[in-house]
Amino acid sequence: MNDGDGTRAAQDRGRQFGPLGTALVIIPTYNEAENVKSIVGRVRKAVPEAHVLVADDNSPDGTGKLADELAAEDDQVQVLHRKGKEGLGAAYLAGFQWGLDNGYGVLIEMDADGSHQPEELPRLLTALKGADLVLGSRWVPGGRVVNWPRSREVISRGGSLYSRIALDLPLRDITGGYRAFRRETLEGLGLEEVASQGYCFQVDLARRAVKAGFHVVEVPITFVERELGDSKMSRDILVEALWRVTAWGVGERVGKITGRGAGRPERPQPSAPARGDAAHAGAGTTADAPQSASTAGEAAGGGEATAGAAKDGAAKDGAAKDGAVDNGESVKAPGDGDAVESGDGAVKAAASGPEAARDAAGARTEDASGDDGRPHGDG
Repeated sequence: MNDGDGTRAAQDRGRQFGPLGTALVIIPTYNEAENVKSIVGRVRKAVPEAHVLVADDNSPDGTGKLADELAAEDDQVQVLHRKGKEGLGAAYLAGFQWGLDNGYGVLIEMDADGSHQPEELPRLLTALKGADLVLGSRWVPGGRVVNWPRSREVISRGGSLYSRIALDLPLRDITGGYRAFRRETLEGLGLEEVASQGYCFQVDLARRAVKAGFHVVEVPITFVERELGDSKMSRDILVEALWRVTAWGVGERVGKITGRGAGRPERPQPSAPARGDAAHAGAGTTADAPQSASTAGEAAGGGEATAGAAKDGAAKDGAAKDGAVDNGESVKAPGDGDAVESGDGAVKAAASGPEAARDAAGARTEDASGDDGRPHGDG
C-alpha cells in the first residue's frame, strides 16, 4: 500500500468512512466488439453485486449492439449510447453523471480491453472502505505491467513522475485509469469544470482529489497489455497531457508566489442523497434500492443520456474479497426483477442502483496497495 509521504495517512487514522453502497463499473467503448462480452462477463463474475454501464461512442464495429444484447440478458448490465467519439474524459464524465443521477455509491473506471483485470476489483473495493478514492497502481510495490514494450513503460513512468513533481502530488501512478470513487468524492471534484482527455483526464481528477483534501489510496495491480483490438493511445493525447500538466504546475507555483494559490482548497460538501436509504458494504448488510430511475440529464462529456425506468427491489452488498462513455444519447436499462442474496453469491439490484451513504468527515490523502490503470484502453 502506498501512503505517499505518510503524513496524511497518519492524520487519517481517526477518520470514520461511511458505507460504500452499490458499485457501478463504467466501461467506455469504441470499436471493442472483440472485447466487450468478455470484460462484462468477467466483471459480473468477479463482483456479482456490481452493476455495469457500457458507454459506447457509436462504435462502427457494432460494439453498442453487442452491449445491448448483454443488457437484454442481464438486469445489472446497462448501455449508454453516445453520439460519437469525443475522448475518454467525455465518456467517463457522461458515465459518472449517469451513475450519480441513478444513486450509485461507488463509481469505477475500467478499460474494455482487459488490461484492468476485473479479478482485482475486490481489492480496490476493500481499500475504498477506508478511502475516498482508490487508484489501481502499476508503480507501487507489488504493481507491474505485462507484455508492454520498454518504450510504453518509459512513457508511462515518465508521465507519472513528471506529473508528481510538477503538481506536487504524493502519488506514484497518476496516469492510471483503474479507479474506484465514492460518489461524494466525485461530487466534490467540480466535474463540470473538467475539460481534459486521455492521460490528462486521469491526472486532472487525481490532482483535484488531492488538492480538495480527499483521502487517496494506491493499490498495486497487474496491468496486462491488450490482446485484441487497437490501442486508443495517440500522440495528441500525450501532447495534451504535457502542456496541461505544465500549465497547472506553473499556475500553482505562480499562485503560491502571489499568495493566490497557497494552501488546500476546502472540500465541497456533497449534495443530499437523491433517493433511498444509505447502502452498506460488507457481508450481511443490506441496501435499499430506489423505486425508479429518471433521466441522467445532459452528460458532462457532451450528449444527453436518458436512463430507462428501473424496478423495485433491494440488494445486499457482498463483502469485497481479499486479493482481488464515449459520447451518446440513450441508456438501455434492464427490465423488472427482484433483488436476491449477495455476499459471495450474485445480486440482482435495481437497474438504477441504491443510494450511497454520505460521508461528511474530514479529508486527506493516502496510498494503499493494489493494481493498475490507464487512459481509454491504454492507461
